Amino acid sequence: MSVAVRVVLSVLLSAPIALAEPAQAGTTIFKASSDGGPPAGAAKQPAKPQYVIISFDGAHDMAQWRRSRALAQKTGARFTYFLSCVFLLSKDKRRDYQAPGEAAGRSAVGFAQTKAEVAERLGQIRLAADEGHEIASHACGHFDGKGWSKADWLKEFDAFKRIMAGAYAFNGLDGEPADWKSFAQTAVTGFRAPYLSTGPALYEALREAGLHYDASAVSRGPVEPAAQGGIDRFSLPQIPEGPNARRIIAMDYNLFVRHSGGLERPDGAAAFQARSYEAFKAAFDAQYRGERIPLQLGFHFTLMNGGAYWGALEQFADDVCGKADVVCTSYADYLKRTDADASDTATGEIGASSAGG
Repeated sequence: MSVAVRVVLSVLLSAPIALAEPAQAGTTIFKASSDGGPPAGAAKQPAKPQYVIISFDGAHDMAQWRRSRALAQKTGARFTYFLSCVFLLSKDKRRDYQAPGEAAGRSAVGFAQTKAEVAERLGQIRLAADEGHEIASHACGHFDGKGWSKADWLKEFDAFKRIMAGAYAFNGLDGEPADWKSFAQTAVTGFRAPYLSTGPALYEALREAGLHYDASAVSRGPVEPAAQGGIDRFSLPQIPEGPNARRIIAMDYNLFVRHSGGLERPDGAAAFQARSYEAFKAAFDAQYRGERIPLQLGFHFTLMNGGAYWGALEQFADDVCGKADVVCTSYADYLKRTDADASDTATGEIGASSAGG
């Protein structure tokens, strides 16, 4: 990866454009009836709900915290926020973090500008958690850890817990909630690697670090999570997009690169939003009318191409999250619900409610 590309990726907290693709599970697609469902006489809809898992990487910009929470309140959705822990350190406290193989105080995405900014972000984190959203880990300094050892990953995971638990003290902030340290140490159970860049050492370290799932893989289309080595592994799907229906990772940055070569084109925002919404909705419809494999969509707290991708997200969530048999929720809640379903099935009980949230 060239220096120029890495700089762009770091600034946007991005994912890589292309990764290896496991085969997609088969999906039955019906021609829609006038009400959006399968036509009369089509195969019976599956009893299970359609899950939609929407996540945000980085979780730094305050306006996007507020905007995403407002969207959730409007639609009943619950999100996963993959937090980069350097945004809980003000610049003058940056030396409290040292990434593997890096000098103390270095980060690929910077730090918070002031302790007041940290205080506001901590407030947003707690509000989101209280509203039913999930706070998960995006590591700390957004470095590419593909070549890291298990010990390196454990160091990074330890830094995340230490900085999150000590965020009030490190920054000299008053008003720490009584249960903040407990929350910081126990609430984070999931992880997504910066750049979606993984390796065998990461998977060796995840369980030892107390994490339950990883959401860093990519698949050709929606697939169920697979349990390996005590960790549930989720894959962002590649979905058909654009006039030629070429597949692309279902993440805003990848759309940004395809649509405008990674250069800002706010004049094309309306067209880019329409293309993105159509891709999200088509991927949803294929599962909703078919096997109902969970659909995962990834975003960042960065407005690209005039906010086209956030606009598409809001339009999509408005359309689908209110359906009675759709659950727009976090990774952790998905695992909780589906584990409960499996347990209920084993004991002959009725599965979990399909109500959203």
